[in-house]
Amino acid sequence: MHTRYSLPTPQQAIVRFAFVFLTLLLPACAGAPIEPGPALTHGPILGRVTPTSAIIWARGNGEGNWTVAVVPTYRGARRTAQATVKQDADFCASATVTGLAPDTHYTYTINSSSPVSGTFKTPAPDATPSCVTLAIGSCAKEDAGTAACWERLQQIKPDALLLLGDTPYIDTTKLDVQRRRYQEFAAVPSFAALVRDCPLYSTWDDHDFGKNDTNGVLKGKENSLRAFREYHPGASTFGNAEGGLYTSFRHGPIEVFVLDTRWFAGTEPSLFDVSKKSLLGKRQWEWLHQRLRQSTASFKLIACGMIWNDAVRPGKTDYWGAYPWERDALFRFIGENKIANCVLIGGDIHRSRVIRHQSTSLAGYDLVELISSPMHNGIIQTANVPHPGLIKDMGEPHTFLVVTADSTVTPPTLVATFMNGDGQTHVEMQVLPAATNRRSDRAATDDVSQAPL
Repeated sequence: MHTRYSLPTPQQAIVRFAFVFLTLLLPACAGAPIEPGPALTHGPILGRVTPTSAIIWARGNGEGNWTVAVVPTYRGARRTAQATVKQDADFCASATVTGLAPDTHYTYTINSSSPVSGTFKTPAPDATPSCVTLAIGSCAKEDAGTAACWERLQQIKPDALLLLGDTPYIDTTKLDVQRRRYQEFAAVPSFAALVRDCPLYSTWDDHDFGKNDTNGVLKGKENSLRAFREYHPGASTFGNAEGGLYTSFRHGPIEVFVLDTRWFAGTEPSLFDVSKKSLLGKRQWEWLHQRLRQSTASFKLIACGMIWNDAVRPGKTDYWGAYPWERDALFRFIGENKIANCVLIGGDIHRSRVIRHQSTSLAGYDLVELISSPMHNGIIQTANVPHPGLIKDMGEPHTFLVVTADSTVTPPTLVATFMNGDGQTHVEMQVLPAATNRRSDRAATDDVSQAPL
């Protein structure tokens, strides 16, 4: 890869000026310069961003303390937060900056001995009509195809990025290998440039959990959990005291429920059939029920690493269709609680697909599943399995999904676009609330107008 040099853009010039101002001029005016913290080896990575807060992660070359300073790009109050870098966390640390203003552009800096800056924009308040874009991908490697995806996303500038797992491929629960692989993945220049300014949300799938097609009985999974929480912004809050990585986040009209379909799978009896094993586990189910009931978002994306349907390659065991008692229980819960506009999101299978579930009898409407995989170069041909609800199959490498939700129009709209790192669009479809039932497919040959939400 050749390094390209160019004059700084106006935005980059603002960022550099802000860093100089914050790290040199302000301390000098106060009469006591801030002691720089450890030099950065990785990051920064921007984590959860809310209308009033932001999480910023980085890894250092030794122990110490960082001060993370955040200032509005135009005018407003400066905010700071502290992060303590410790060896027992492999020198990884996150800082949470609070007191921010909604719908505001910010520049942030970390006062390390290797100066670094980034930018972000806080979302508008949840109830404020807005248009937001969420990028979703899975199955990524340190290859040219994945790098093209990161570079394309830098041009798209989504409001957030959600990675569904196998990001990266690790295939062991050895702690030193887990840490090393996260370091190698985070060091990819195009990925680092993207997540410095784009909020990153993540869960794991089988390969970063520790082994292909595995479940929660995997030995050493505690090491995988430790490394994931160390190397992802704010991930110490994911899951519960018993483990796991489930979480949720809200960006305007979209709320995303990020599930962990590995940690608890096969480890305890199901709440819905005690003779069978659970996929999500009791605590995660209770959390999901509560959050879905409470959600006021126009669209609810229920996302995880594995797929939701039954069309899998021969011999595959890790998919929601292998736990039909739990999948049916979720669909039934959606119907009984009249939770509108849910969308199922999955990855893992090295094919991108759109599937309509015949779930009206349970959920009250046919749920649509969007599968985004892979970002790397590998396609699994045997995963092209027929399904009665199959709308679109895309056996295409370095593919990702972009979801755009717009609540400034009535009714709110949700547009799903599958594209590759070269900018080619495979399919783009507009999915609307069930009551509208009008044609809005933009793909020439694919009728998705009957994919109501």
